[in-house]
Amino acid sequence: MPFDRDIEMNTVAAAKAQSLDHGSSNPNVHQRPVPGRPGGFVQQVVDSFRRDGVGSPRDWPGRRPGTGSVPSGSRDKHGVRYYDLPTANAKTAGSLLSRELKGRHLQMIAIGGSIGTGLFVSSGQTLNAGGPAAVLLAYTLIGIMLYCTVQALGELAVIFPVAGSFSAFATRFLDPSWGFAMGWNYALQWLVVLPLEIIAASMTLDYWNVTAPKAVFVTIFLLVIAVINLFGAKAYGEAEFIFAIVKVTAIIGFILLGIVINIGGTPTEGYIGGKYWQHPGAFHNGFKGLCSVFVTAAFAFAGTELVGLAAAETANPRKSLPTAIKQVFWRISLFYIVALTLVGLLVPYDDQRLLGAKSSADAKASPFVIAIESAGSTVLPGVMNGVILVSVLSVGNSAVYGSSRTLAALADQGQAPRVFGYVDRRGRPLVAVVFSCALGLLAYLADTQVQGDFFDWLLAVSGLSSLFTWGSICLAHIRFRKAWLSRHRSLHDLAFRAQAGTIGSWIGLVGNVLILAAQLWVAISPVTEEGDAPMTATERAKGFFLLCMALPIVLVFWIAHKLWFRTRIVRVEEMDIDTGRRDFRLAVIKAREEEEQMMWPRWKKIYRFLC
Repeated sequence: MPFDRDIEMNTVAAAKAQSLDHGSSNPNVHQRPVPGRPGGFVQQVVDSFRRDGVGSPRDWPGRRPGTGSVPSGSRDKHGVRYYDLPTANAKTAGSLLSRELKGRHLQMIAIGGSIGTGLFVSSGQTLNAGGPAAVLLAYTLIGIMLYCTVQALGELAVIFPVAGSFSAFATRFLDPSWGFAMGWNYALQWLVVLPLEIIAASMTLDYWNVTAPKAVFVTIFLLVIAVINLFGAKAYGEAEFIFAIVKVTAIIGFILLGIVINIGGTPTEGYIGGKYWQHPGAFHNGFKGLCSVFVTAAFAFAGTELVGLAAAETANPRKSLPTAIKQVFWRISLFYIVALTLVGLLVPYDDQRLLGAKSSADAKASPFVIAIESAGSTVLPGVMNGVILVSVLSVGNSAVYGSSRTLAALADQGQAPRVFGYVDRRGRPLVAVVFSCALGLLAYLADTQVQGDFFDWLLAVSGLSSLFTWGSICLAHIRFRKAWLSRHRSLHDLAFRAQAGTIGSWIGLVGNVLILAAQLWVAISPVTEEGDAPMTATERAKGFFLLCMALPIVLVFWIAHKLWFRTRIVRVEEMDIDTGRRDFRLAVIKAREEEEQMMWPRWKKIYRFLC
């Protein structure tokens, strides 16, 4: 059924009295007070874990009489299964998640929230596989593609700051079955990243030759991550704010140190310059070596989209999110491109230390640590290793946040067990958080003989997942714009417009498809070194699934859901572009902002455009 009314469809009735320029659009969940009960502090803590029966949304379509809940998005009518898309849209729009994240939280999440082993450690593998020029080219191409993708996500998340974000957008604008596959693909990506990062953190301690059992440190790291997430979104935001400051400071410090080392040379050599680009060379293994770099580069950028997922728990997404989205440009250009350019200048791709890693989490093989060690420093490599430890804990923290919020949104849409949708009085998806933390117990395998293989298989599940997520964001943005214009609505009415427009979304979509195709080619015909023995059929099959495990996972989820519910692609004229919109008094607010911007000097206009 077409939606012809240009109205605000925020399903929480009380929200209509509150403007976004003053805070949250959902007062029922923003800083929700806990009803007091006799029994003191302990009783209040216990009560905070209960579901809030007061202020539950009652205007959702399809609500069962006499209850405070909305039926699942999965329905059965007269023995015929069908997917109830309008109800699913209403549920994600009226989520009871708390809205406690502020602008500074979003900015630091966008700048450094997911910088971890993908940049600091796995970049050594990419350097060895493709050479410095291939690393620079691959990270630049993915950076351009991701910039366009995040801009598209920003436009959608500002106007629809709904629970589940991009998985909900795929359900709403593409196909409910594809949204189901994308939601579970993203949840699984982060569910496996948690034990992966905890194992990486415990292995990072090997740099200092720690003799204590890894299980001790796995317990400590898992408890820290669990406690942070059990304190809610605000605790997650504050923790990521601190973690990101540490990572940003370290990368800026490395860039300055790297320039000094490159110009001044090492104790054994003089001026370095670009000699490692001449010998052993800029490229390694030719075009196939370049293609092999892409999946690791994609893993390094994974998590950038978390800023869109956090929109549902942001006090004022219309104001905070655009600024955070623009920070991604600086993250890509400064932290990835500049830092990895220096790494390629300071570490030759045939350095044996790059090949000495026990797994892709072994910080001893980090090119950042190797570059500092080559300069003769005895203290700074340990400091850099400490930063890597903080980084992997940060990504593990983000893993619990990303997986729990996605599971809760899937439950709201009837695409996951309903218990995952439990949200307590503090606005925490409690069951989803506990489940996500429980999978972190797999990290205790770090003390076993199979830790290397287990780590590689976890990495396989999460490696290509981001490509499907990013491609879906771009396609959802393209189809949303088509639906928006088909209703004769102006782009000026959007609270935030992607700077790259739909052209950028097409660039992002095509880029994701090409990178996926390149990865499939490398998986089928892997890179081999001269003198290597021919691979057996078993080794080839294992190598293929280690690189492309996400592909069959996505296809199984998509096909199974489509066969069960017989869903179809959502037609443009049927797309719901109203439910969950947050644009109270948008015309008034934008007119006021434009009047203020006319008084800005030129430098400030340029700065605000970029930041």
